[in-house]
Amino acid sequence: MEQPTEVFVGIDVSKARNAIAVASGGRNGEVRYVGEVDSSVDSMRRLIKRITAKHAQAHFCYEAGPTGYGLHRLIVSMGFPCSVVAPSLIPRKPGDRVKTNRRDAVALAKLLRAGELTAAWVPDQSREAMRDLVRARAAAVETVCVHRQQVSAFMLRHGRIFPRKIPWGARHLRWLQEQKFDHPAHQIALQEMVEAVRISKERVERLEAAIKEFISEWSLAPVVQALQTLRGIDLIVAVTCATELGDLSRFDNPRQLMGYLGLTPSERSTGDTVRRGGITKAGNGRVRHLLIESAWTYRHPPRIGKVKLYKIEAASPRVREIAWKAQTRLTTRYRALSARGKKTTVVCAAIACNVTAAILSAT
Repeated sequence: MEQPTEVFVGIDVSKARNAIAVASGGRNGEVRYVGEVDSSVDSMRRLIKRITAKHAQAHFCYEAGPTGYGLHRLIVSMGFPCSVVAPSLIPRKPGDRVKTNRRDAVALAKLLRAGELTAAWVPDQSREAMRDLVRARAAAVETVCVHRQQVSAFMLRHGRIFPRKIPWGARHLRWLQEQKFDHPAHQIALQEMVEAVRISKERVERLEAAIKEFISEWSLAPVVQALQTLRGIDLIVAVTCATELGDLSRFDNPRQLMGYLGLTPSERSTGDTVRRGGITKAGNGRVRHLLIESAWTYRHPPRIGKVKLYKIEAASPRVREIAWKAQTRLTTRYRALSARGKKTTVVCAAIACNVTAAILSAT
């Protein structure tokens, strides 16, 4: 029997073993389950060679997940195309309640053949390393917030209220150290929680110092520098955008970037009825959260502060012009939307949508 010249391989990856299914080319081509193999590099290399030796063309895919991009880099290094599929965009039947490795591998192979899968952007090793560093810093910030909340809850339970408005400054820390409790166990608990805040805050500072150190040698340093000229975008926001968004040239227009970040409005329309709701919140939540936070700065009149001035002077004239035009236009839009009675959260989401256009223009 003549072997098919083109095959589509679906891989259901896991920590120990990978499930493999192969779909022959053509609409009614055979789909067969190969089995499970060890997920080590040597085992997968032997399997790929065995499959590709029998066919002229082979296309591979697997779901993005905790196993990372090592398998993708292995397959690409062997000269074959491989797609890392976005799990949230895989078509699924509503009534399908059976999930096994075999069924997932077969479904991936069929959908890859049909062209129904959406490939995720795969970063190179340097971008992935910077992204891991930025995400480690974000996790450390969350840890600081958790420890601070524990201290605040502890003091509230004992009726100790800080008399000033701004917490966690030098005065607040001194006030915490001055607190005395009758039982020594309470005193030890407070000291341990305050020490946890200090340690976690020092961890954030170390990670931020590491980010600043590696930026100068990073290939995307010019992009980070250009993004910092925009209002509300500092070093951490710029690095997060560069690492999470990746190659911005893959977005043809700002609307595609808005959709990728989940900043486009949702809609449920039928017939003559058109209903639009809040933003979809689909896609990269880290960048969306930071851009909406940055949008709050546009409530102030347009101006260039002392810190931002140094960032703008280091940029090219074209980027400086884009940053100033974006600031004047978006501050005006912020005031106009607020004057129409829009909620502040809605205004910030709308401004964040417009910031994406400035990001594409500046980079």
